[in-house]
Amino acid sequence: MERGVTHARRARASGNWNPEWEPFAWLDPAWSEKALALVISPAVSGALDKKTVELIGIAIDASCAQMYATGVRHHIRRALQAGATREEILAVLQLVVAQGMNTMCLAAPILVEELGARRAKKKSRPRNAKETP
Repeated sequence: MERGVTHARRARASGNWNPEWEPFAWLDPAWSEKALALVISPAVSGALDKKTVELIGIAIDASCAQMYATGVRHHIRRALQAGATREEILAVLQLVVAQGMNTMCLAAPILVEELGARRAKKKSRPRNAKETP
């Protein structure tokens, strides 16, 4: 990177700047530079083509851990500009849905266990005269 050009300036110039980063950049410029270097490095290294970088950006921002609509819109626009097809973008979104399936894989067995424990507790509890069978 040329001398005097910060990662923040580079991100702004490339269209990769998120205005929501402004408070961080203002409060702690040194930390922000380090964070931006980490975030934009894959996008500017040339190791991946622009379309692939944008498709990954869609996946990250659409993920259940992120759910960042502004970022999804930004990366979809840039992916389309880079030549991505509707089918490629849909495939990325469909793959991201699988991430949410882990929630069901984790939570459904817990629900089954808890329902079983509740049923067992009700069966072992003595009934009083006012309860109906």
